[in-house]
Amino acid sequence: MKKFVLPLGLLLSISVFAQSGYEIRVTFKPFKKQFIYLGHYFGKQYPIIDSAMLNEKSEAVFKGPKKLQGGIYLVGYPNKAGFFEILIDNQQKFSVIADTLTIRTGIQFLNSPDNKLFNGYQQYMLSKGKEIADTKEQLAAAKTAKDSAQLTEKLNKLDKDVKEYREDIIKKNPANILSILLIAMREPEVPASLQIPKTKADSLAAYNFYKNHFWDGVNFWDGRLAYTTFFEEKLDKYFNQLVVPHPDSVIKEIDWMLGYASINEEMTKFLLLRFVNRYLVQKYMWEDAVFVHMFEKYFSNKTYSWLTEKGKKTITDRAYSLMANIMGTPAADIDLPDTAGKTTNLYSLPASYMIIFFWDPTCSHCKEVAPKLDSFYRAKWKAAGLKIYAVARETDGTKKDWLRFINENHLQEWTNVYYSKADDKARIDAGIPGYSQLYDVLIFPTLYLLDKDKHIVAKKLTYQQIDEVLDVKMKGQ
Repeated sequence: MKKFVLPLGLLLSISVFAQSGYEIRVTFKPFKKQFIYLGHYFGKQYPIIDSAMLNEKSEAVFKGPKKLQGGIYLVGYPNKAGFFEILIDNQQKFSVIADTLTIRTGIQFLNSPDNKLFNGYQQYMLSKGKEIADTKEQLAAAKTAKDSAQLTEKLNKLDKDVKEYREDIIKKNPANILSILLIAMREPEVPASLQIPKTKADSLAAYNFYKNHFWDGVNFWDGRLAYTTFFEEKLDKYFNQLVVPHPDSVIKEIDWMLGYASINEEMTKFLLLRFVNRYLVQKYMWEDAVFVHMFEKYFSNKTYSWLTEKGKKTITDRAYSLMANIMGTPAADIDLPDTAGKTTNLYSLPASYMIIFFWDPTCSHCKEVAPKLDSFYRAKWKAAGLKIYAVARETDGTKKDWLRFINENHLQEWTNVYYSKADDKARIDAGIPGYSQLYDVLIFPTLYLLDKDKHIVAKKLTYQQIDEVLDVKMKGQ
């Protein structure tokens, strides 16, 4: 049984629906004098929007002054220990009769053709699902090739039966919400001629067909899709498997989807939350450009009723931290005193490549990494014209700690500069971003790789990964 909970999100401001236009009468046995709940899917979350007290006859009414967004809704058990699903769409005044003893074999609905169709679909899928699971179990235990072939054929037949059943629902009930959801769940069927590619061109043709038809029948302005479990999974599959992993490609897809979704508040909210949470912490270096684009286009000059001040500040602060260090752009200049007290400018140092090493002299991991970084420098990178610009950030230690470590580990060939608390405060007091913000330094150590023009080639990699990047770059020169 699934547990029904109210999720707490950083970005969503929780609001209670005091909406009319809906009146859902629920009889839910054997419960009495207990609260039940009305919620809906929202990706992987189940927000609660209403509650009602069951009377002595196990009856309760969910009621509000405004019509609800259509989608798959959830009637939550007392104590939120589980739930069952119902559909809400155009007809929002109906009755539900349920009993925990018979809930899996059927729920009664009055004045709700949508839910009668949905209930029949659920029962069919429950039956077919059990048959498919049993057949798979038999196939796993099959002892002969003949048995395996027969069971595989049976599985294919069951799969075909389910597809035909769904298509029959869509054909007979084209305007029904269940049909809309089933259409959105479809997977593109690649033509047989492309299923076994013989050449690279064939593979590309199959990929293009699948990608071009992935969203057939799906309307991004349809907020009902946001109130499902499968739509978020479909989005993830599209971006993870079909969209080229490059900021221009990802940005194009996001703008395309949000352009259509803009006429529906719930779908706009769903997509923005999905994308901003996905790119808030980047998995790949190039994703910084995606997040900054989202901030500039959808958050910097816009407000949303569902976005808290804390959430907007999180997005804004993260965007400002990324703006100065987007992949391929010039790195922010750094002016700090070196070991002799002389201010040394990052851009004044010519080098074929430059590693910026942000570290803390009191950080144990930094102390472990620094000598290993120097070993790579001496063995390979120095001869290729690479230099290291090491920025030591003052935290709990002192300049003496910094100088002692440099001398003990023979790091004098680096350009070592010291970023004191006083220097950081002076920049911030003057309204100038600190170097930690300009380079989005969240942990120590943090490494950047710059080219000869001081453009960012790679960032936040290990020294081993930087070595791999350099190997590729130098071979291509």
